[in-house]
Amino acid sequence: MSNIIELRDVWKRYDTGGEVVEALKDVHFHAEPGEFVSVMGPSGSGKSTMLNVLGLLDTPSEGTVLLDGQDVTDLSDREMTTQRKRFIGFIFQSFHLIPTLSALENVEVPTLFGDDPTARDRATELLERVGLGDRLDHRPDQLSGGQKQRVAIARALINEPQILLADEPTGNLDQETGRSVLDLFDEIRREDDVAVIAVTHDPQLSNYTDRTVELIDGRIQ
Repeated sequence: MSNIIELRDVWKRYDTGGEVVEALKDVHFHAEPGEFVSVMGPSGSGKSTMLNVLGLLDTPSEGTVLLDGQDVTDLSDREMTTQRKRFIGFIFQSFHLIPTLSALENVEVPTLFGDDPTARDRATELLERVGLGDRLDHRPDQLSGGQKQRVAIARALINEPQILLADEPTGNLDQETGRSVLDLFDEIRREDDVAVIAVTHDPQLSNYTDRTVELIDGRIQ
């Protein structure tokens, strides 16, 4: 099966004024459709940088990023945004829900700048799928941590991505709630053939993933 996303010989350097920090060093990485990969490593090892490069939020200093076989390394900001919307859904540890919007409206947010008459129906279906069909009109302050994470997952799926990038998706959840979120990831990747790539410190993720990649000092071990 061909890779949906791939990093080849990727380096990422930051000039901090006095010195150059190498956040990623010669990273090779890939994920196939339907594969669940976790990226583990100590704080400061480059995990978030790698996730940003995979999510087309940051460009490598050297190397190549391939998305569905296409080289996307040197696209313009506008082209990057188009590819992100087409291929990638993001899930964050702190949920990033808009407090004044209902669960349904939060899920619809990524569709607001397009003309999509089916968005509300899709958002409703996704919330039902993640077990929140009875919480459509609840604002984030009326939801538990696990429910907020499920809203965030539904929002990440609204544009029907082929890749889900998750940054510490169980970091703010108790163990049981975290397991239910991981069950949901497992269902999504099996039923929708979505690649799930999760940066995590949570050892229970390895019970769900196809493989774990360890990143230490910017290098994959």
